[in-house]
Amino acid sequence: MRWPQKDYQDMNIHNPSGIFSRTLAAAALGAVALAGSAPAAAQYKQEVRNDMRRCETGDGPAVLVTVEGVKSSTGKLRIQTYRGTPGDWLQKGRWLSRIEVPARAGRMTFCLPVPAAGSYAVAVRHDVNGNGDTDIRSDGGGMSNNPSINIFNLGKPSVSKTAFPVGNGVRPIRIQMKYM
Repeated sequence: MRWPQKDYQDMNIHNPSGIFSRTLAAAALGAVALAGSAPAAAQYKQEVRNDMRRCETGDGPAVLVTVEGVKSSTGKLRIQTYRGTPGDWLQKGRWLSRIEVPARAGRMTFCLPVPAAGSYAVAVRHDVNGNGDTDIRSDGGGMSNNPSINIFNLGKPSVSKTAFPVGNGVRPIRIQMKYM
């Protein structure tokens, strides 16, 4: 088989407009695209501190969460954000950011950053005795949009009941704690 002269020249490494250069450029673009998707995966499981200044200055996107009805100042309160998708909501290891602090009876407020404008959901858990286990008779919880929690959904309402939109600013929400 004989290559036409032009095609053969395009394959020459010294020809900057040749096939080799185009193939190399395509490979480089593919690598950039893959690298661009890495931060999305890296955004999961970010333990953050409660930096209220971020929400006060409107430095979004972020969610300003007011948790009401914390029944005691014992144990720990954990608040987590999730993407508002069925594949992420309440799935193990799929939370975006988490704040864990000593519980304080009454009302507590948190500023949770989110990676970009989009749909999100928030879950709160009060581990009253601080043992790290879910004790149904004493621990409490709550979720964004305050959906009803009952024996039929086992405390895991669908994302359609908990998701809410967040723009580029700070989105305020309120969560009412529920205990047995």
